[in-house]
Amino acid sequence: MTGRRRTRTSPLPALPRPVRATALAAGAVALCASLTAACGVVPGVTGGSGDDPVKVMTWAPQGTEATNKPGMPAMALAYAKWINDNGGLGGHRLQVLTCNDHNDSVGAAKCAKRAAAEGVVAVVGSYSQFADSYLAPLEGAGIPYIGGYGVTNDEFTGSMSYPVNGGQPALLAGLGKALAGSCGRVTLVRPDSIAGDQLPVVLDSGLKAGGHADAGDQLAAEDATEYGDQAARALRHATGDPAGKGCVVPALGDRTDTFMDSFRRERVNYPDVRTATVLGSVDQTVIDATGGASGPYEGAYITGWYPVASDPRWDLMKKVVNQKAFGDNRIDPADAGVQTTWIAYTVLKAALDEIGDGEVSADTVRHTLDDGLRVSTGGLTPTLHWPYAGRLAGVGLPRLVNADVTLQVVRDGKLVAAGRDIGGRNGVADMTAVLEHADVP
Repeated sequence: MTGRRRTRTSPLPALPRPVRATALAAGAVALCASLTAACGVVPGVTGGSGDDPVKVMTWAPQGTEATNKPGMPAMALAYAKWINDNGGLGGHRLQVLTCNDHNDSVGAAKCAKRAAAEGVVAVVGSYSQFADSYLAPLEGAGIPYIGGYGVTNDEFTGSMSYPVNGGQPALLAGLGKALAGSCGRVTLVRPDSIAGDQLPVVLDSGLKAGGHADAGDQLAAEDATEYGDQAARALRHATGDPAGKGCVVPALGDRTDTFMDSFRRERVNYPDVRTATVLGSVDQTVIDATGGASGPYEGAYITGWYPVASDPRWDLMKKVVNQKAFGDNRIDPADAGVQTTWIAYTVLKAALDEIGDGEVSADTVRHTLDDGLRVSTGGLTPTLHWPYAGRLAGVGLPRLVNADVTLQVVRDGKLVAAGRDIGGRNGVADMTAVLEHADVP
């Protein structure tokens, strides 16, 4: 959920991508020529070549010292096995290429350049912190980016990005709104990085919507092996006002568990506080590993984009995983990354169903998504579609089309739906109106 801090010499405008895509078109030709002789034709499938596969790519970091998402490419491969065993997509077999960006800007650029060289029709259901490195090569080659994890705000500005969730902005805005009525001082513990810099303003937008003061902003290294000093500082701030019970919000991706180890030791020296975070930073396996009902997450609010993993709307995904990836412990059906990849491939299937017998290419997939296609995800999200500029264009997030947030809570060591506590029907709330007032960087 983070990227290394880099210094920009000038601010980026809110809607730069269409202009950049046009400017990069000529460069893409040179890029393609240098990468592969076949890259002059971007499509993975040309019209009339029904025996050729539809080629896509899914990438995510694996085996790094920061956040890892191995379940996302593993889910993509399982989906391909399942769809190919059931007739493929529009009569074409689905070929999934995977790439490890290594949580590195160079790695992210290499994955994007490989996607262009391989002539994929889309990058689907992927995670990378380095949008500055991968979006430009994709746009230059005309390749749509479907269902990114939403880890950076750039995913909500790119004209060829088709997000399926509200990313970190929606999660933190929803969490802030949920905490506003029950917390005294709030402390956010987040990475000292570019992506981390985007987190305080969206958490504060939710707190402000509930009439609460801004959170304290506590920076931390994303690859630390312990967080004793950061935990102590977070506790001092959260417990500084005896009039209200403080709340500590760690949002450190895979390092949230490491932070909570330190936090657990430090909290005995301070008044009681409540913890809260977002899915992607914690899930049921983390809750179990940290003590379940007796652990630090008991009573914690956790915001997510989708229904809880036990919801029957996930049954088909679980069936696919059981049939095509049984024993693959990389795939956790409760992981938000795995769920995002499943939904992203649902979008890809809808686009190819719409194309039908026509030419399948990066261009036709993109134009199909741009021309008003509405995608049902079986109730896992609202019906998805991507107008050129949505309601959040005014705050620099024109591609953010689904700001729904679900609120979950840890009760008796189990992550369950929190009901109406977030202010929406059945524990679901649309954060669009809250984010409209956020000062998004």
